[in-house]
Amino acid sequence: MTQNDKTRTTVEIHNKSYTIVGHENAHHVRLVASLVDQKMNEIEKMDNTLGTTRLAVLTAINTMNDYLKLKEDYAALLGSMKKKED
Repeated sequence: MTQNDKTRTTVEIHNKSYTIVGHENAHHVRLVASLVDQKMNEIEKMDNTLGTTRLAVLTAINTMNDYLKLKEDYAALLGSMKKKED
């Protein structure tokens, strides 16, 4: 796939269809959409009075929190591996 090639993948998140355009393959886009949908459903189960906007923001916050924790864990693991090499 060249720099200018983009794929269009239609996914469903929280009962709405979205067409995602980007450089990732369709399988990857569907996986990401599925994980977002799962996280939104998980949060909605805790509070089903949330509107879609609040639910989306809380999903983004939770996802970014998980990402930052993984990034910190990865950095710590790399540091640990580097110490063992020295």
